[in-house]
Amino acid sequence: MIYNTKYQLFEQENLCSLLLPLGTLILEGMEASQQNAVGGGNKGRFKSICVFCGSRHGNRTSFSEAALDLGKKLVERKIDLVYGGGSVGLMGLISKTVFDGGCNVLGVIPTALLPSEISGETIGEVKTVADMHERKSEMAKNADAFIALPGGYGTMEELLEMVAWSQLGIHGKPVGILNVDGYYNDLLALFKKGVEEGFIEDSASQIVVSADNAEDLIRKMEERMGEKRMRETSKKRKRS
Repeated sequence: MIYNTKYQLFEQENLCSLLLPLGTLILEGMEASQQNAVGGGNKGRFKSICVFCGSRHGNRTSFSEAALDLGKKLVERKIDLVYGGGSVGLMGLISKTVFDGGCNVLGVIPTALLPSEISGETIGEVKTVADMHERKSEMAKNADAFIALPGGYGTMEELLEMVAWSQLGIHGKPVGILNVDGYYNDLLALFKKGVEEGFIEDSASQIVVSADNAEDLIRKMEERMGEKRMRETSKKRKRS
């Protein structure tokens, strides 16, 4: 009986030594599968993207074409839209494209802007809020990432606040600029100038992702999000 007990203990120890590495491999495989399910290996797919853009069409047809193309790319990826709630200008184009494509559309608009930014029938779900601060907070809460199309002061202010929130660690979501026909060249140059003059940390200069077309921009943002998730997974493994 003593021999049998010792033999059983020996067998259990050997079994544990075999199963523990196997269990680790299984867990790592599950995590890898989850990463692939989320976004193809080193990519991170988005369920919803907040788009900042103008309530006007602008002077170039390329601006409207870019809004329509971005809307189509969101539909192709089954990504819902969060936006400023207007039905005019670039806002109206992208929201109608996404809504007609079968994806959800959430518009967030301050009460004071209802007369100027909504003309005729509303698109998707429209949520009215008290002011611009609440508008940005609500949009950020409902989106996995942010993209700025060409627009005026309001668009730029919304974009820059998301950049500042990222720098402060308030969110870790990708921020992208769709730089149609070089519209944002000067703003991107200003960011670079801020780094050169010591007002922006070099690491913070990497917050904004830019591209001149929707396909490349979304791909870059997915890769950025995928890299972030991989770093987070790596940190969790090290802590455990």
